[in-house]
Amino acid sequence: MRRRTIAATAWALCWPAWAARAPRRKALPVREAPTRPYGRRRDVLAAAHAIAEVHGLDEAWVEAALTQARFNAAVAQLIMPAAAPFAKNWAGYRARFVEPRRIDAGVRWWHEHESWLQLAEERFGVPAGIVVSVVGVETFYGRVTGAFRVLDALATLTFDFPTGRSDRSAFFRAELGHFLELSQRERWDPSAVMGSYAGAMGLPQFMPSSVLNYALDFDDDGRIDLLGSGADVVGSVARFLTEHGWRRDMPTHYPVEPPADIVERARLLVPDIVPTFSPAQMAERGAHLDDAALQHPGALALIELLNSDAAPTYVAGTQNFYALTRYNASSYYALAVAELARALEAAH
Repeated sequence: MRRRTIAATAWALCWPAWAARAPRRKALPVREAPTRPYGRRRDVLAAAHAIAEVHGLDEAWVEAALTQARFNAAVAQLIMPAAAPFAKNWAGYRARFVEPRRIDAGVRWWHEHESWLQLAEERFGVPAGIVVSVVGVETFYGRVTGAFRVLDALATLTFDFPTGRSDRSAFFRAELGHFLELSQRERWDPSAVMGSYAGAMGLPQFMPSSVLNYALDFDDDGRIDLLGSGADVVGSVARFLTEHGWRRDMPTHYPVEPPADIVERARLLVPDIVPTFSPAQMAERGAHLDDAALQHPGALALIELLNSDAAPTYVAGTQNFYALTRYNASSYYALAVAELARALEAAH
């Protein structure tokens, strides 16, 4: 199969899976959200010039594409943090993904793409259950891929990023350039491509840069299709995880009892999701690991997941747990993927 790529760094690198966001103020329905054309605004034309130069595109074509973009008020609203603080709750987060309907749909999707999943596991070392779980958590196997024009979403977040949170407009400006490069290369009409309010696309919710960097034409049909080709979705997700450090035959995590001493526990929690301590070092600081964890050949991270007012959940995360957080920078997301994968494997 061809190594040609058209890819992206999953939006997960920047935000939790949008299907699992914290409650926020009620968003405007997509079709009712106010929009306005960007037209030939001075900053839009300047961006067209810069994008054309950086990506080797025809400037007139880029200008024509950007003048079709429209500001979307719903995008600007949805990118904002929750209106009110909320208590993190791993049990509640888990229940949104590890549940019968998603497991049933995942088993069906697994059966439908069994041969491609087996091939991807042989080639990349990523278990089929993990790949199927990522697709399930991201888009419920294609049921929720986004109802926004990607062009509008990226333009809104480039030219009118809302105040009241850290400014990420530079990130979205870069993604807008990647999207236009991708559109010209793949001969897409940039005004017709749909995705999430952040500009993520397809069943794996890849940002344009991830499509350019990691997506694969896994079925070798001459194009990359992350909406209609299960093979391309499977190969692209597996490749993304491998490129971000996934190691063959390694578990994602082990059970752990954290140190009773709060000072030692705090020291183990300092690196957060980054595997830093050997099993022996964790044990020396008072963590209790099972025999399998004590024999783990690499570093571990003590992962704490809050449960609102209840006691936290702890796991010892491996390099593969960390690789899942490269898809989405959240320990809650990574453990949800791992536990849904386990449920899918049991039901398959």
